[in-house]
Amino acid sequence: MLNAKLVATRPGGCTLRHVSRRFFAALLMLGAASCTTPSTRDQPTPSITAEPRTKADIWREIATDADEGRLEKLGLAWQEALREAQPAFRREIEAEGALLRPRAALARPAPTPGSYYCRLIKLGKATAKAAAFEKFKPFFCYVEVEDDLLTIVKQTGSQRPAGRLWEDDRPDRLVFLGSLALADEQQPKAYAEDPERDMAGVLERVEPFRWRLVIPWPQSTSKLDVFELTPVEKQPGA
Repeated sequence: MLNAKLVATRPGGCTLRHVSRRFFAALLMLGAASCTTPSTRDQPTPSITAEPRTKADIWREIATDADEGRLEKLGLAWQEALREAQPAFRREIEAEGALLRPRAALARPAPTPGSYYCRLIKLGKATAKAAAFEKFKPFFCYVEVEDDLLTIVKQTGSQRPAGRLWEDDRPDRLVFLGSLALADEQQPKAYAEDPERDMAGVLERVEPFRWRLVIPWPQSTSKLDVFELTPVEKQPGA
């Protein structure tokens, strides 16, 4: 028989009206399940995710604070160096073409391993007595692969830069971190071992078979050092 007046109330406001005594117990259990909060086992577990490392994060972990600061001011180095050199050396600068244009970088900057002619041009004056524009005769340098990274080594001369090339977030450049070997030293000191020998810059491809290694605020007499790299199969620039 039906109990027309049977009323059961559960905590939380669930009310069962006009139900059979036979099914009261079963419905009461269902009502309890629907009116209670989920257990902690049913709730999602929070997780902590870290931002993925970028290519620039890797070289920044290696670069000294001083060199990272120099690279951040690369645009300023170009601006000040050209401003000082152009009044007296405009023709010489224009004759170098893309080599001395600040925004001349092309895609795919990585050079092919092998032997290169390297030529140095100094722009701007770091000291009052320095020249605002200097260019030097070509010398030999070598690009090779070491531990999955490209390296550049100047093979001749009394001052021989050497360092590794690191990928950057910008696809049109590689970041150079290296050191300077002097006189008859067989090997340069490791990067960050001697702050006065450290070098930091960017390698860019500016034309087919023509690259440049740009060192902003070098520890020398200039504001900007630009190394031209051309494969030995081609004649070096003028």
